[in-house]
Amino acid sequence: MLNDLRETTEPTCDASDCDRTLGDPALAFETDWGRREAYECACGAVTVTVARPESSR
Repeated sequence: MLNDLRETTEPTCDASDCDRTLGDPALAFETDWGRREAYECACGAVTVTVARPESSR
C-alpha cells in the first residue's frame, strides 16, 4: 500500500508561497502505526507526510 501511494503521488512543499515537488525524504521513521517522512525544500520549509497502514484505518 505505501509503495502504491508513493508511485501515484509526489509530495510537494506545504509552504504558502512554494509548490515545489520534493525529492527523497531527508528523514523517514516507520512504526506499527505508519510511516512518517520529512522533506526539506530548497525554500527552507520542512514538509512531513504520514501514511497509515491499511489495517489501522
